[in-house]
Parts: sequence; C-alpha cells; structure tokens
Amino acid sequence: MARTICVANQKGGVGKTTSSVNIGAALAARGRKVLILDMDPQGNASSGLGAKRQESQENNIYPALIGDRPLAAVIQPTEAPNLSIAPANSDLVGAEIELIDVPRREYRLKEAIQTVADQYHYIIIDCPPSLGLLTVNSLTAADTFLVPLQCEYYALEGLSQLLNTAGLIKKNLNPNLKIEGILLTMFDTRNNLSHQVVSEIQAHFSDKVFKAIIPRNVRLSEAPSHGKSILEYDPKSIGARKYHELAEELDERVYGTQSEAALRHQGPEIEQPALGRDREEMANV
Repeated sequence: MARTICVANQKGGVGKTTSSVNIGAALAARGRKVLILDMDPQGNASSGLGAKRQESQENNIYPALIGDRPLAAVIQPTEAPNLSIAPANSDLVGAEIELIDVPRREYRLKEAIQTVADQYHYIIIDCPPSLGLLTVNSLTAADTFLVPLQCEYYALEGLSQLLNTAGLIKKNLNPNLKIEGILLTMFDTRNNLSHQVVSEIQAHFSDKVFKAIIPRNVRLSEAPSHGKSILEYDPKSIGARKYHELAEELDERVYGTQSEAALRHQGPEIEQPALGRDREEMANV
C-alpha cells in the first residue's frame, strides 16, 4: 500500500503546490511509483506537470470524487517516468456543494484512493489553500500530512488552526493521521530575518522540521510555466538539489534502509511519532 501524504496549509503562497509537484518528481526520480492528486480547483499542480486542460475536461479528479468514475480512469501519466497525476479543474468548486448531503462525504477521496493504493509507493495530495471539505477529504484519506512553512515571521499564522483541524480529523475521522513534518520554504540566504526564523522554528519543533530547506529560486518559479518540475526544467539548480535532498530524507523516514526489491512488495509500515502543536497541542495529531 502507498504512503498517502497530504500537503496542506490554508495560507496561500507558501510553496505548497511547488512542493507537491517537486517532492513527487524527486521521489519518482529515486525509482518510486508516485501519484499526485490535485485537489485544488485552480489546478496548478496539474498545469505544473503538463496536464493539458482540454484533456482534463472529463479526465479529472472531480468525477472520481463524486463517484461517477473510478480514480484509475482519470489518472494521467506525466513526462517524468514513475510519476502520474489525477488532474483538477474548476469543476472541483462544485464538489464542495454537491457533497454536502452525500453519505460519508468526508470519506469519498479515501475510498477512491483505496482502489489504486497498491499500485504506488507514494500518493501525494495537493490541497487547496483552505480548510473546506476538499481539505477535510484529503486529511481523512491521508496517512500523514506535510506542512510547507514560509521562512517569515507570519508563517506560523494559521498553523495552529491547521493543526487543530488535523487534531479534530484524527479524533473523529482518521485516527491514524500523523504529521510527516514541517518543510521550510522560500528561504532567502541574504536575509538575516530568514536565518533567525529558521533557527526559531527548528528550536520550537525540533526533529519534526525537515533538514532540507527550500530556498527562494527563480528557476523554481519558472518551471510551472513550462509544465515541468524543477528536476526536468533545470536539474542543476539549487531548487532541484534541495528537492532531491528532501526526497531522500522523506524516503528514509518512510522506508528506512529497505531495498528496492522489498519496496516493491510492501507499503510503508513505519509509524511516525506524533508532532503536536507547540509540543502539547501537536501531541494530539
């Protein structure tokens, strides 16, 4: 079974979609079978991996979410080997309304994922920048969630709310939900404030912060406009190197030292320690 990771932060502009796409691409480059689920009606992860809008009018995650089509039928390959995507478009906006009266509405994505989970090592869910029903479905379906956090003082704004929501979902909908870790993004090496924020976040959250820190990088910003991950667009850039480091770190957390052969025959079984919120609150997640 795949490790299902929800990349979530209701604050926009923190590098959530960029991280979803490039984590997936970097894991795929390591030989892992990766599926990205685009749960954001804006469809940025889809366009960022070259999914053509005209081909996604019917083959997108919306009909799979409302039960009109199986998830396997809407998955598209990308140019990167081992990497596939279930694209999104603006139809997803309607799902928030259509699912209101549907029985087990919070489990629709989880049930869809269960039909394909044995085909992948990782399933990465790119959430919308909100805490609505699409994000609730994503957290209910996930084994863990990963939080991109911008290297600015306002970065912690809203984190408490996200962790509180995750705690409620863990209590009521998904008792196995845990935090994968916090990913520091948009780090500016020339800015003393960025260094200070990184130090404080690392001191506060300890080993739950990934060692790999994603810098501000023009090439990272340019890659989506070409429909490519940073690994394809500029594999020698610092952004590509940092996402490779992150993928290695994540892979070690999930699979340890297992061989590629063993990886093909079993899903992730390693329990992640619960991160809490500020130590105490995050202990509930």
